[in-house]
Amino acid sequence: MKQLEKSRSATYNIGYHIIFCPKYRRKVLVGNVEIRLKEIIHQLAMENDWQIATLEVMPDHIHVFVKATPMDSPANIVARMKGRSSFELRNEFPYLKTKLPSLWTRSYYCESIGSISAAAITRYIENQKAR
Repeated sequence: MKQLEKSRSATYNIGYHIIFCPKYRRKVLVGNVEIRLKEIIHQLAMENDWQIATLEVMPDHIHVFVKATPMDSPANIVARMKGRSSFELRNEFPYLKTKLPSLWTRSYYCESIGSISAAAITRYIENQKAR
């Protein structure tokens, strides 16, 4: 069964699988940085009315399966996630400033997810750490 969302003028089911990496694919997303990054992304999702269906942080990249509203473009979602997390992580963990000129690369991967493949994407992201 599709999980449809509603607003005053639309009924929708929009999900994105997003992947992005630290600059130079450095393995800096570990320990307290990983924990704090997850907190920041969940907080950002609450503030913007997104639903984080699945979130997995690897040492050198992050997978997010996010359900968003029709007003939120994938580029906007990624920009907000990268911007807020970079600002907060680099302030809380000063060594990140010395290791990297900027925390994130400019690029990202995004795939729109329909209701049929949502379960498959969720399994894929959850199994990333097992690899």
